[in-house]
Amino acid sequence: MSDPDGAADPSSPPLPPSPSPVPRPAPVEWPEDGVLTRDWVAAFTATLDWCSRNLPPDQIPSVLSADFVRRLLLAAAVILHREPNIVRVDPRPDQAVVVVGDVHGQLHDVIFLLRDAGFPSEERIFVFNGDYVDRGAWGLETLLLLLAWKISLPNRVFLLRGNHESKYCTSVYGFEREVMVKYKGQGSQVYRKFLRCFEDLPLASIIAGCVYTAHGGIFRGAVVLPSKRAKRAKKGHRHVLSSTDDPITLKLGSLDELLKARRTVLDPPWEGSNLIPGDVLWSDPSMDKGLSLNKERGIGLLWGPDITQQFLYTNNLKLITRSHEGPDARDKRHDLLGMGSGYTTDHHVACGKLITLFSAPDYPQFQASEDRYNNSGAYLVLSPPDFATPDFHSFQAVKPRPKANPFYDFEEVIDSDEELNLGAMDTGNSSS
Repeated sequence: MSDPDGAADPSSPPLPPSPSPVPRPAPVEWPEDGVLTRDWVAAFTATLDWCSRNLPPDQIPSVLSADFVRRLLLAAAVILHREPNIVRVDPRPDQAVVVVGDVHGQLHDVIFLLRDAGFPSEERIFVFNGDYVDRGAWGLETLLLLLAWKISLPNRVFLLRGNHESKYCTSVYGFEREVMVKYKGQGSQVYRKFLRCFEDLPLASIIAGCVYTAHGGIFRGAVVLPSKRAKRAKKGHRHVLSSTDDPITLKLGSLDELLKARRTVLDPPWEGSNLIPGDVLWSDPSMDKGLSLNKERGIGLLWGPDITQQFLYTNNLKLITRSHEGPDARDKRHDLLGMGSGYTTDHHVACGKLITLFSAPDYPQFQASEDRYNNSGAYLVLSPPDFATPDFHSFQAVKPRPKANPFYDFEEVIDSDEELNLGAMDTGNSSS
């Protein structure tokens, strides 16, 4: 297990802070040529770290101006928008792929993870599996850092969408308020730019032709309408099952259907015809066979080991890597393993495995109970020649965290994304 403080025993006290204070950084400026070099990203990382430790939230614009943030988000959105729903990550025989799960605004743990795994480079590809914001106090800084890496190395860093990259979740779990507090009068404009960027994030990746990665997991397919309905429908019309359909008719979707789904939505729909994005971002594995509606969440699916086997076999895959469930969610699911180590193997079938990966240690940052989960975070490394055997790296949270106040009522909001107010979701057109 990796230890961010460099000590062999994770329970050992952290090292004392450096005696010499780091000087206040100058306001960050966008490079004239628009090129974010590795040195620029390293300096940006140091600046974000300094701000989190030394500036009140409403003074962030003195170092990260709203204009700078908008330019970074626009540059990232241009790259992300060109990527398909399923990003193909094809490493060379001399490259490794690092996969990262939920990080939820825990900036210092992300900085440690990047250093521990080895920064993105020509030899090392990163796939981040969503949920960059909400709950943690530094969602804005965390996402800006990862987007800077994306701009710097667009073919070595891949960012997928999580269920928290949405209008609804960010309005409930803190990120919208975080942006408003940090940017005050310009907060609404900055927040809208983030929402636009969320819509451009791809939904899934396939690594080395054999590893499917998506935040929630698998998805239902389109089905031909029953004959009685088909008479009223246009010729060739296809219908994706909604939450009111008979669950017996649910069937596994195809990668081609995922490629064609419309991802540019503020909130993935939970009803209607465009259900695939919601399934990909919100679904959970189960030990019960088959596909069923995810009634606990009110959106997405539950799927059993037989469906994992079917998905792997049909698509000639060996591994499904998903995230989406932290220690709080797994604490309520007694049919599956806990998330104390940052990862679990949920299904082990003939064709391969289903893995859940969670990269936010000591999560959530703000907990109502004194009896904290104290979970480890984890990332995994896929190496040649087959890229299908994950090497897990667990790590502890960076402590002590800088003092910060939550941007949501963590004592009242449920920590496992259950009991969603589906009526509050914006499932209409995109923000643009």
